Amino acid sequence: MEHIANYDEGGIKVRFSKTTSVCVFLSLVLILVLGTFVVSAEDIAVIEQKLADEAFEAADKGNPDPAWAGKRFTVATLASGPRGSISGPYYYWRPYFEKLTGATYDIVEIPFGDLQAKIFTDLATGQGVYDAIVGPLFFMGDYISNDWIIPIDKYFDDPRMPKWDRDSIAPPIHKLLHFGDHWYAFNNDHDGMVIYYRRDLLTDPTWQSAFKEEHGYDLPVPPRTWQQVLDVANFFNGKDWNGDGKTDYGISMHLKVGEQGFFNYIALAGAFVVNPASGDDPTTVTRYNNVFWFDPETMDPLINTPGHVRALEILKQLVDAGPRAMLGWGLAEAWDVFLRGDCAMVFTFGDVGTLSQDTRSSSIRGKQGVVAIPGSSEVYDLEAKQWSKMEPPNKVANESGASWSPVISKFSKNPDLVAYFCSLLATPGINHWNVLVGWTGVDPGTRYDFLPPFGKASVEDYVQTGYDAEDMTEFLSAYYELWFEYPLNIPYLRIPGTADYIESLDIHISEALSDQVSVEEALNRTARDWDRITDRLGRKEQLKLYQEAIGYTAN
Repeated sequence: MEHIANYDEGGIKVRFSKTTSVCVFLSLVLILVLGTFVVSAEDIAVIEQKLADEAFEAADKGNPDPAWAGKRFTVATLASGPRGSISGPYYYWRPYFEKLTGATYDIVEIPFGDLQAKIFTDLATGQGVYDAIVGPLFFMGDYISNDWIIPIDKYFDDPRMPKWDRDSIAPPIHKLLHFGDHWYAFNNDHDGMVIYYRRDLLTDPTWQSAFKEEHGYDLPVPPRTWQQVLDVANFFNGKDWNGDGKTDYGISMHLKVGEQGFFNYIALAGAFVVNPASGDDPTTVTRYNNVFWFDPETMDPLINTPGHVRALEILKQLVDAGPRAMLGWGLAEAWDVFLRGDCAMVFTFGDVGTLSQDTRSSSIRGKQGVVAIPGSSEVYDLEAKQWSKMEPPNKVANESGASWSPVISKFSKNPDLVAYFCSLLATPGINHWNVLVGWTGVDPGTRYDFLPPFGKASVEDYVQTGYDAEDMTEFLSAYYELWFEYPLNIPYLRIPGTADYIESLDIHISEALSDQVSVEEALNRTARDWDRITDRLGRKEQLKLYQEAIGYTAN
């Protein structure tokens, strides 16, 4: 496959012709040519507009129904503002949609902590205030069990609808957009957690020598197991390695109760809990393999089994390798300490990969390394009731996060128009633009977001909007590995009461991390809560939905 890239930077014209076998060479050359190039905010705004116009022009637009002109509907989404995460694109693309259809929509922003109450109340009462809901996909179990949203398969062959590329979506996200035999959600966001690290620190010979003297092995670049992450975090924590006269930190996380800290625990725990199946297909779901939340025969919680205990112990040790204040931090605070150059690593979502490129708030552009979620050299075998050694390490992808994707309320008065709108924003060019510009909070998760030979994007796509080439190459490589190359993934919890189960987990994890109770007691408390929630909702009914959600066939 031939690929041509042309660049004109400061009067220097470079033309690359490559086959897929030399894509790494291209990336390295681009790093040298463009790695220090910084685009001004004004220029970026112009480029964003130009790229948006091009994406809209190239997008499949279907055949809008003339009867839609003058119609109005409402989109519920995360409260982040017109240039904010998740909500931003719905403001940005509204004029394009209005021009195309003659219809419009209102945007209702809802804070993360209020999403469940406001959305579920609207759906449970049948008011139909929200036509499209761009909410977290862990609401899916409640949506389905209560018959609150409509399947969208019927729109795929509807000539009125824009066509979007379902085959390009990463397999873990692909599963989330389904339930049973039907599609229910449109492609949009692709949340997963990775480790960001200071590439300049970990490749510095002085620190490499000191680390080897202290730990007896080479400083891992990048760290590939949680033990390595812990060693690296402890090594850099408490030192003034940036020379500003202040103590710096090893790792940062967002662990505030009621926010999204529980995702850190879930993503970390996967490698210790999710045990591959024997035989030709390691992803086969059995009672003891590829399970995470509950015993699929009984609905008994697995949250206090040894794999989970080990994972929470490591998370607790990581807290001690960073600022204690992280126990009260949301996303912004955890990101900021890394972006301003005072922390060696941050464990979080894809947003940092883009925020790090904005030199108005980041001092680490051109210094950022990214690695897919680390693995574990041991995983707990539920059947044998013992730890199993894993070589290579057990790697378990995580779709940890809300993966904000639109669904259509059963009570919408204009479901076809809403489907058109959601389909338009899911078309490859528009969805890729949302990934490309960074501030949208839409993370990469489709083949058209990634670089050749496995993807369809180019380094130039990202560099022209202000990215450092090497930073972006590492970022995209880490997410491609997570989404397309990891052998296993954590089963996403999508049953009624998911928000209640998670709230309990969130509270009790915080109790352990803040030394209020032991790790074991925190998880035992969680298990007791989960049993109460299951019994309240009906154990038999919950078990059936859980089995369906994780693809387990009962014996």
